[in-house]
Amino acid sequence: MNSPIFTAAPRLTTERLILDAYTLNDFDAVAAMSADPQVMRYIGGGAGRDREESWGRLLRYIGHWQLLGYGYWAVREKHGGQFIGSLGFANYQRDITPALEAPEMGWLLCSAAQGKGYATEALRAVLAWGKTALPGGRTQCIISPHNQPSIKLAHKLGFRETHRAEYHQQTVLVMEQTF
Repeated sequence: MNSPIFTAAPRLTTERLILDAYTLNDFDAVAAMSADPQVMRYIGGGAGRDREESWGRLLRYIGHWQLLGYGYWAVREKHGGQFIGSLGFANYQRDITPALEAPEMGWLLCSAAQGKGYATEALRAVLAWGKTALPGGRTQCIISPHNQPSIKLAHKLGFRETHRAEYHQQTVLVMEQTF
């Protein structure tokens, strides 16, 4: 049986942002963001990632669109085109109990872009896209219970905590939003 082949991420625009498909040219920006310990402080033990891990991240971002028809967008400022982050939906096949049952939403913003309302603006556009494009009518996310800014953002976007789980020997909040 052949799997369907999908295309790249559709372009979404907001008042201040462009959400676009990743390209090879985005690798250095992804690597720089992923190496920043401030950006990664609540993810996977809190250390920055090396270029090898960032390369795998970029390939996953692009591959999700090709295989599943959803994935992550590169987030850029409309004025000047500066890369400021990554966000979207994924299926990471996480070893978490109970298993996630819907596309997982996630977000990362460069340190300089945090605290400006960009995440809220971009995630609202992505959720609007997801309401018509995602299977199952819902999305989930996992967040460290110490990551108060992301928890606050998730609540603002309509997510609610469903339970806590262990993931890589760390407790995470599992949150969900239905469309």
